Amino acid sequence: MTALERDPAAALAAASDTPLVRVRGLAITHDGETVAAPASVSFDLAAGEVALLLGPSGSGKSTLTLALNGLIPHAVPAEVTGIVEIDGIDTTATTVADLSTRVGMVFQDPDAQLVTGTLLDEVAFGPENLRMPVADVLERAEAALRRVGLWERRGENPDRLSGGGRQRLAIACALAMGSPLLVLDEPTANLDPRGIEEVYAALADLVAGAERAVLLVEHNLDAAVGFVDRVIVLDQGGRVVADGSVDAVLRERAGELHAMGVWLPVSTIAALRLRRAGFTLDPLPLTPAELHAALEGEPAPVPSAAGSQVRMDGPSASEKPPARSIHPELRTVSGPNRPLIAVRGLTLRRGHTTVLHDIDLDVAGGEFVAVVGANGAGKTSLIQALAGVVTPPRGTVSLSDPSGSKDRLDVGRADARTLASRVGFVFQNPEHQFITHTVFDEVAHGLRQRRLPDAEVRERTEALLHRFGLTDKAGSHPFLLSGGQKRRLSVGTALVAGAPLLILDEPTFGQDRARADELLTLLQELNDEGTTIIVVTHDMQLVTEYATRTVVLSEGRLIAAAPTAEVFADADLIERAGLRLPPLRRALQGLAQHPELARAARLADLPGGER
Repeated sequence: MTALERDPAAALAAASDTPLVRVRGLAITHDGETVAAPASVSFDLAAGEVALLLGPSGSGKSTLTLALNGLIPHAVPAEVTGIVEIDGIDTTATTVADLSTRVGMVFQDPDAQLVTGTLLDEVAFGPENLRMPVADVLERAEAALRRVGLWERRGENPDRLSGGGRQRLAIACALAMGSPLLVLDEPTANLDPRGIEEVYAALADLVAGAERAVLLVEHNLDAAVGFVDRVIVLDQGGRVVADGSVDAVLRERAGELHAMGVWLPVSTIAALRLRRAGFTLDPLPLTPAELHAALEGEPAPVPSAAGSQVRMDGPSASEKPPARSIHPELRTVSGPNRPLIAVRGLTLRRGHTTVLHDIDLDVAGGEFVAVVGANGAGKTSLIQALAGVVTPPRGTVSLSDPSGSKDRLDVGRADARTLASRVGFVFQNPEHQFITHTVFDEVAHGLRQRRLPDAEVRERTEALLHRFGLTDKAGSHPFLLSGGQKRRLSVGTALVAGAPLLILDEPTFGQDRARADELLTLLQELNDEGTTIIVVTHDMQLVTEYATRTVVLSEGRLIAAAPTAEVFADADLIERAGLRLPPLRRALQGLAQHPELARAARLADLPGGER
């Protein structure tokens, strides 16, 4: 018996209730590729739903979003099989311009969608092209800019915004279009903790009614988990393996997702670890508040044979695997009185704006340093000056010589080749440093510049591609990689040359959890061998897990440079800098039932096995 025969009224009602988004058997193969990613995706999305799309790097998440507004296949050549319909319209048979009234997009890289000379013009650009009345255009533009906190800067050029500021501008552009479907690809990746809270508060207001749907690709689940009501998960092959409510997917299948290398909230990862140590924690907590409450209501577990003591210093030296000397020919030479990096009176201007004010800073050889601060604090400007990407005033930034010479290299006077041998730099946007036509050649380029034998170049390049999961992409063009793959490639190109100082701007942006852990483990190994690591990041948990010292900037001024534990113990400093405590600290601080856990700052400090 058919559905129509069983319940004619219900069947006819269901047939007329067309979902806002309808995807069936979607598979996309980019030009030059042989494997589809995504490979087989089917789901519906109704008005009023907020869905989170998760999956390992390379599973096709960003590619899927580009198919929703027709950029694939109309602007980005690819073979598309299956069905993608928006409000009943086939995206492959409709122009991108027509779809723009139905699908608002925020890309992973905001620079890819900013085209005008002022913030106001940028946000007004879309509604203007819909031939709306001027008053309506201005009303939409003002409302959108106010929602993301940029109205007071409406007359500025977008180029003067920080990376996070440009991301908020891109969100405002999408909001101004008033589209029934909003697609957000890593919308908070470049935002500081306070900015993330503001963006999700604005988005929550936006979807409070039932007329708009949201599809969100996001790795920062600590912020997103309270915003979404549904989770769709792709596996490494680009197939749907889970689709359900937040509870059904993130709580009930957390262990499975963790094993896949998918990001989970920090509190959930901590809870999985504590479960292995004997804690019950059922249901599995997703937020710091939930983890705190669950621990306060649970007695201490019976110690296992391995014990369940909190370790405040991580594994002992005897427990660590022996460090592998990846680049034995390059070692950092410095000491307490001879820092690797010395910054004295660094003031830096961009146009008529001073972005750094009289910075004094030393970095010793072998340190793992995090640079943190709110958007626009000057973090990227500082590390670009340290690496010579932006030439600092002469005499303000100097590097010690790895050979042991007493002479220091003045970064403001050094040529590019000399700097490249001393400093490896990874940009916030990976595309900014790609110069060749294949992934293999991108990695090999730096080695060839050093005139190494062809056999050694091939061996080291292949080893790095294998380490970063890029072997099957060796012949692909770098610009055809996924966002996470581009990030891994950009880090790899900086690592392979073996400079004694490695500086990275948002190194885990676009990475799945497994790849992020792998990358950070590699950075830790390099640091253990003597390589000095400096990272800019908005991920406070990452800072706590890995950085031995933290540099805090605020409005272009250095307000702290101290051991990481001291920085996060200063609540007033964290507030002044516009930051937030890491999720694990928020979850565990003040625990009365388990005071030994209250001292833990890192996942590695908790009982229960691996991070």
